[in-house]
Amino acid sequence: MKWLIRDLKHALEQLKRPETWMVIGLLSAFSLLAYAVARFAFRTDSVLRFLRHSVASCRELSNGPIIFLFCGMIFFLLAAVVTLGEFQRYFRSRRIGAYHEEKQALLHGIGWGIVALGIPLSAVMFFNNYCY
Repeated sequence: MKWLIRDLKHALEQLKRPETWMVIGLLSAFSLLAYAVARFAFRTDSVLRFLRHSVASCRELSNGPIIFLFCGMIFFLLAAVVTLGEFQRYFRSRRIGAYHEEKQALLHGIGWGIVALGIPLSAVMFFNNYCY
């Protein structure tokens, strides 16, 4: 039972660190964007429209946009993982005092974060224009 109390105290200590909240914020932002894209994607699903589970007024997608959106979401997931990894590298480098690596990791993290946010935002804009 003591191990449970010790682990809970350790978890509460982690919540006091700003990098923990930054990672939680990034995960929340990525999750909300993925949810927004999935919500639009389900509106265009022909099976759901046939079963009358979706009554949205979206045109049916051809194979090209479906493949493009599917590959885009794969690249979104990869970019999100790389972003989290770069920020983890940034915090580790900052803790040990490796200033050059810290700067490089921060720039890479911001770059991959922009890519990771740009992919679902472009998908949401595509669906927003595709649905009327």
